Amino acid sequence: MLDLKGYGPALIDGAIVTLELAFLSLALSVVLGLIGAPAKLSQSRVARGIATTYTTLIRGVPDLVMMLLFYYGGQVAVNMLSDYIWEAYEIDFFFQFDPFISGVVTIGLIFGAYMTETFRGAFLAVETGQIEAARAYGFTRLHTFRRIMLPQMLRHALPGLGNNWQVLLKTTALVSIIGLTDMVRVAEEAAKAERMPFHFFIPVAFVYLALTAGSELFIKWLDKRANVGVVQGG
Repeated sequence: MLDLKGYGPALIDGAIVTLELAFLSLALSVVLGLIGAPAKLSQSRVARGIATTYTTLIRGVPDLVMMLLFYYGGQVAVNMLSDYIWEAYEIDFFFQFDPFISGVVTIGLIFGAYMTETFRGAFLAVETGQIEAARAYGFTRLHTFRRIMLPQMLRHALPGLGNNWQVLLKTTALVSIIGLTDMVRVAEEAAKAERMPFHFFIPVAFVYLALTAGSELFIKWLDKRANVGVVQGG
């Protein structure tokens, strides 16, 4: 049995933090994607401009830089605002950025941009004939979106959504840089204390491997169920 020098419980707690961070970030990114994709396909130039700026900016900046900018840069901005409010109105105001919330928001924003492009492509894959038929039957735009476009879009989006999830899961390791005690942070501290990096980082690598492998099997199962009755290929 692998001896983790007493760090085993802390690594388990860190793995739980990693999973919580990943699922909450996924939820936020899906919501942003479902907002951003229709915006990019909208006839409104303002909506398209905002969505395009968001996806271009987020996808063009490295994830680590985004994490550091949001956490440290955001804290500096809040401190400056606090000083201004005190000097102008003598109101004592202070807000400390939480590493967990900062991690969720940053990763959610990053992958919201990728989800936007994934969902946009999936919406475009829905046959226009079905949308026209729904309108011919008197469906409202909202009804058409909810009953025709959304279910089929999700089927087309599953492969891309699954890929984004796999990358998101590994991206959670970045939160260790802002002080969140996930399993990477625990392994890093244990490796420094015991001077045994492989002893702690290899188990963490296997945990990530197990999570991604399990996720891949689940995504394949979902894809199979979503395509029941659908003819695949040409």
